[in-house]
Amino acid sequence: MAWNEPGNNGNNNDPWKNRGGKDQGPPDLDDVLKNLFGKFGKGGNGSGGSGANLSGKGIGIVVILAIVIYALSGFYTIKEAERGVILRFGEFHSLAQPGLQWRLTFVDTVIPVNVQSIRNQASSGSMLTEDENMVSVEMEVQYRVFDPERWVFAVVNPEQSLSQAFDSAIRYVVGHSEMDEVLTEGREVARQRVLEELQGIIGPYNMGVDIIDLNFTNARPPEQVRAAFDDAIAAQEDEERFIREAEAYQRAIEPEARGRVNRMNEEAQAYKERAILEAQGEVARFEELLPQYIAAPEVTRQRIYLETLESVFSNTSKIMVDTDGGGNLMYLPLDKMMEQRAGSTGRANNMNSTSFEELRDSVNNSPNAAPIINNNPRDTSGRQGRN
Repeated sequence: MAWNEPGNNGNNNDPWKNRGGKDQGPPDLDDVLKNLFGKFGKGGNGSGGSGANLSGKGIGIVVILAIVIYALSGFYTIKEAERGVILRFGEFHSLAQPGLQWRLTFVDTVIPVNVQSIRNQASSGSMLTEDENMVSVEMEVQYRVFDPERWVFAVVNPEQSLSQAFDSAIRYVVGHSEMDEVLTEGREVARQRVLEELQGIIGPYNMGVDIIDLNFTNARPPEQVRAAFDDAIAAQEDEERFIREAEAYQRAIEPEARGRVNRMNEEAQAYKERAILEAQGEVARFEELLPQYIAAPEVTRQRIYLETLESVFSNTSKIMVDTDGGGNLMYLPLDKMMEQRAGSTGRANNMNSTSFEELRDSVNNSPNAAPIINNNPRDTSGRQGRN
């Protein structure tokens, strides 16, 4: 039955032991604690020795609980990418490796430091260049902590110190560079100089930091002259594009030129060999002709002379003959004569079959004409000509 129903064995108590069902509320917490410690101190209604025994047990339990709680509070975990800097009474003691570790509570302090992740630090601002122009520069540095002890103890606030050193390096480099160098072709050089300057600044502090990379996030001129600098950048890009096109054209035309050169070399070599062979043939023919000339010089000379004239005059159809001792010039229109004879097939065949020797003989037999051929090549009494 409920605690407040009548006839509850005369114990008409509420949950707080208030007799008679009077609503007196819960007991005070101080009274509960006093009663509890009173029981531990007095040991109930027993004798004094028994009370002392119970009091000793209570203290032992409290001490054991305190030790267990203290021991459990000392466990902590270091992540895989971290190292723990252990400070004992505020002084560096050791480094904690990744995993479950234990420390002395209220004695040791552990500061976890990430030594694997790449951290970023950004800097930006308007700066004055060497040629007294304003530029807005935004840069970002990437770094990694490799020495947790130095990172914690080298400077008071390592991240703020690194940021200030980064700002100083940027302003120094930009202040010693011209505006065009920072905005156009000199950005890579400026980036490298900022990196070297930053490493030189943080080096003496020995902060335990390794600079991984440094990049230009943005670099722009003031808005008043931005359009002109955009045109300058566009012109630079066009220049680079033209250079690449010229290089591509060079790579395309060079093999063709080399091919032509090789072909010309081969043709020149073939011409050289042909000329040498022809010369050697002429020499061999002359060596064969020389004994005949020595044996009969006049006959050989005349034969050579006639063969030469035959080879020359066989390519012309007009002959002019100068009469001996007269001023008249006889003209033999052989082309017209051949055309007249071409009307008759038989006569044309006879004309075509007429040899140079027959023509020579007919001219020489003419009483009013000087001979076409003279046995002495040096005799100039008769003149031959062709048109």
